[in-house]
Amino acid sequence: MKIVIPGGSGQVGAILDRAMTAAGHDVVVLTRRPVRQRDIRWDGETLGPWAQEIDGSDIVVNLAGRSVDCRYTAANLRAMMDSRVHSTRVVGEAIAAAARPPRVWLQMSTATVYAHRFDAPNDEATGVLGGTEPGVPDYWAYSVEIAKAWEREQERAETPHTRKVALRTAMVMSPDRGGVFDVLLRMARLGLGGPIAGGAQYMSWIHDRDFVSAVEFLADREDLAGPVNLAAPDPLPQRAFMRVLRAAWGIRIGLPATRWMAGLGAFALRSDTELLLKSRRVVPGRLLEAGFTFDHPRWPEAAADLIRRVRGGARVPG
Repeated sequence: MKIVIPGGSGQVGAILDRAMTAAGHDVVVLTRRPVRQRDIRWDGETLGPWAQEIDGSDIVVNLAGRSVDCRYTAANLRAMMDSRVHSTRVVGEAIAAAARPPRVWLQMSTATVYAHRFDAPNDEATGVLGGTEPGVPDYWAYSVEIAKAWEREQERAETPHTRKVALRTAMVMSPDRGGVFDVLLRMARLGLGGPIAGGAQYMSWIHDRDFVSAVEFLADREDLAGPVNLAAPDPLPQRAFMRVLRAAWGIRIGLPATRWMAGLGAFALRSDTELLLKSRRVVPGRLLEAGFTFDHPRWPEAAADLIRRVRGGARVPG
C-alpha cells in the first residue's frame, strides 16, 4: 500500500514510518524540511506538487501541527491552532481534488479535547469535552478549542469517497530520544519522578507498538469513522504512573514537587505545566468495542518493555 504521512518527520511520524516501511509499504512523508528520498516538501498551508502523492494513495495519516512541547504563550497557542487547522484544511483539499482519492484519512487529534476530571474515565460515547471546567487556567480552554477546531476542519472536508477518522491520541510511549517517555525516564533517573501537585491527575498513554497496531486496525475497519480514542485502557494517577516507571528502572526515590515547583521545571524545560497537571483520564471505548486487542494494555508491563528496549540500545535520536 502507499501511505502518505503529512507532518511525519516528528516522533510519532517516525514511529509510524519505521513500522509501515518495515511491513513493506510505500511510505511518503510530507515535511517542511525534506532530507531523504521519500520526503516531499510541503508548507502545510497551500496546495502544491506534493498533492500528487495523495492522488492514488491508499491511506493518508495527517500528523501535522506545531509541537505542544513549548511554553503556552499567546503566540505559541496561535501557532498550534493555525498549524493544525491549516494543514488539515489543505489535506482535505488535496483529497477532494484527487482523481483517485485514498480510501481512508486518519487525522491526528488529541486526548486533550476531554475535560480535566478525576471522577470517571472519558470514552467517546460518555466522555465530557473540556473547556468549561472550574478552577483551571483559562488557556487550558484554548487548548481544548484547538482540538475541537482540528477535528471540525476534518469533518468539514468534502471527501465523499474517503472515510475519515479522528485519532484522539494520548501520550505515545516509545524508547526514542526526545519523546515523552525519554523525558519522563530522565526525570525519574534524576530522582525527580515523584508526585507532582499531589499526583492525583490521571495520565493517559499508549505503547508505541499498540499505536501502530491501532492505526493499522482503523485503516482496515471500514465500519469505523469519526473520533476514536487511541489510549491504553489503564490510565493511572501521575503518582502511580511514575512509581511504576521508577520501579521498572530500579529507582527507589522520587522527590515530590508542588505546583509552583512544576511551573519552574516546565519553564526550565521550555514546556508548560498543562502537560503535567491536567488530568487526562481517557479510555479506548470504540477500539475495545470493535475488538482491538492491546499487546500492552497495562502500564507495568508496558514500562518494563520500554525499559528493556532502552537498555538494549533501541533508541533512535529525536
